[in-house]
Amino acid sequence: MHFNWLAFAVPLFLFFIGLEYLVAKRQKKNYFQFNNSIANLNVGIAERLLDSFTVGVFYFVYDYLHQHYALLDIRANVWGWIGLLIATDFVWYWYHRLAHEINLFWAVHIVHHQSDDFNYTVSARITVFQAILRTGFWSILPIMGFPAEMITTILLLHGLYPFFIHTRTIGKLGWLEYVLVTPSHHRVHHASNPEYLDKNYGDVLIIWDKLFGTFVEEQAEPIYGLTKPLDSHSFLWQHFHGLLEVLVATRRASGWLAKWRVLFGRPDSVDPGIREELEGRFLSANTAGRLHVHQKSRRFKGYVIGQMAGILLILFTFLLVESYVPAYLQLLTALFILLTLINCGALLEQRQWVLYLEIGRLTVLWLAFYSVLGYPMLIVLGYIAALSFWAYFASIQKRYFHLLYGSSL
Repeated sequence: MHFNWLAFAVPLFLFFIGLEYLVAKRQKKNYFQFNNSIANLNVGIAERLLDSFTVGVFYFVYDYLHQHYALLDIRANVWGWIGLLIATDFVWYWYHRLAHEINLFWAVHIVHHQSDDFNYTVSARITVFQAILRTGFWSILPIMGFPAEMITTILLLHGLYPFFIHTRTIGKLGWLEYVLVTPSHHRVHHASNPEYLDKNYGDVLIIWDKLFGTFVEEQAEPIYGLTKPLDSHSFLWQHFHGLLEVLVATRRASGWLAKWRVLFGRPDSVDPGIREELEGRFLSANTAGRLHVHQKSRRFKGYVIGQMAGILLILFTFLLVESYVPAYLQLLTALFILLTLINCGALLEQRQWVLYLEIGRLTVLWLAFYSVLGYPMLIVLGYIAALSFWAYFASIQKRYFHLLYGSSL
């Protein structure tokens, strides 16, 4: 059998997250909050899942541009690889910097900065929207003359390094601080302290920040997260609130020039009141009450962790044997994982419609079983449909909330 060995990145990253958790405990530091960790992993799981469907498209883009528009013919020798690494890091710097300075780009990059924690789980906060945006920037590489095979290889290696700089357990690293982006440098980048805002954009090399005047050394203790905290762990809200804010601001702008200025202006030019309006429409209230439930209820934590463990196992298996999974089963698997991620976020938010997501997940799960086992499963599917109808009118909803949260909401 032909396995996709990149699937082992999932347990490898989980191992280092667990190791960092143990080190933090040994240092008597509380670097991991339950809700934040779950929300961070939710975003990462979605990106890893969707990346399996889009990576071929990205490769096609690089290959097409190289074959039709390459200015040079760069070979895969030592100097070619070194040149590609430097060029990739340089392009990353400008992608990252512009993602903080342009509203349209910040609307998708903001997801990476939402967590109030700073640990290895934060490195997972990459969305498929960011992947698409970065591909647009990296498309200059095949035009320069780098083949698609080299680009995809270096991007894999280049993407590994940032994982290890999202930590508070590692201090300053001596002379490496002058050359590489270190955990100390990246802590500054994720801080919301006024003196740290929009600094240290580098990914591997810190020289670009020093060259272009965006470097700041870590001194005061960083405060992590957004300047206006999100106060939500909803999977959907975290992904789309930035885009919604820019959309509303654009619609309210008068004239095409004003709309253009909103789309490509700086993030601090968007009225902060827009988010408050949207939060009133889409988010549930009583954040403190929700956190109290999550921190005190072992049953709740166990249920959410169980869901996370289940979809991580499904994701790993899916990525490992992806080439052997029929297209319809791939779609059902992806749908089940995405519904579970939305469900986890809804659980953290204590949304009343979470029960319908549970029923939807069961329906997709049994559809997958039916696609594998055949006709007899239609009986089970009919039972699931009947159960869903009954659940709407019966007391199961109240019992479900009481079992999960200790109240009927």
